[in-house]
Amino acid sequence: MAEGPRPASGDWKKLAIAALLGILIGALAMAAASGYFVRSYLLNHPEILPEAMERLQEREMASAVGQNRAAIETPFHGAWAGAEDPDVILVEFFDYACGFCRASNPDIERLLREDRRLRVVWREWPVLGPDSEAAAGASLAAARQGRYKQYYDALFALGRPTAANVEQALRQAGIDPAQAEAFRGTAEVRSELERNHALARSLGATGTPTFTVGDQVLSGAVGYEALREAIEKAREG
Repeated sequence: MAEGPRPASGDWKKLAIAALLGILIGALAMAAASGYFVRSYLLNHPEILPEAMERLQEREMASAVGQNRAAIETPFHGAWAGAEDPDVILVEFFDYACGFCRASNPDIERLLREDRRLRVVWREWPVLGPDSEAAAGASLAAARQGRYKQYYDALFALGRPTAANVEQALRQAGIDPAQAEAFRGTAEVRSELERNHALARSLGATGTPTFTVGDQVLSGAVGYEALREAIEKAREG
């Protein structure tokens, strides 16, 4: 069979370029159409935007927890309670002057009683003024001496973290207030509080209490059920 005329080499190049341009134009057209339909759908269903933003924020927080997990979950000496060998760690960033932190304490105590595989780690995040900072420094002194929970419980039971209440809580925990005051001014305490501030900022935390468990971040006094569900979700992986 006789062959038809073959295009010259320059014609082949022109045909190839034309074909590529056609593919590109088609792809751009499809993308534009897709973008139009997405925009149209969002305009007609704006109620999905808050949910989408919430999911994006959750992913960003989970990423921040994953990147800083060891620093978040490793307690300052004795600033923890619960399981020696936990399968889940619940971390609370808190302030002794925070009413919502106080309201969360019974929920945490209940979780510790009921869940023998849970560890709770407390991170001092004094954001409510000088009294909070003084109470946090004394709290770290208590942790350094292995008397953290005794001080923690005593100070919350006394009320606001005034100088008098901090001193009384230290005495009830069996700690010399003068020694605690001396320790409060050390570089070790400053470093720990700065670290906690940086960790809280990395999580996008805006106030106390802020909890982390697994890859989740929970803000505020969310209550027993929400904490328990987050723990089970973390346990399931």
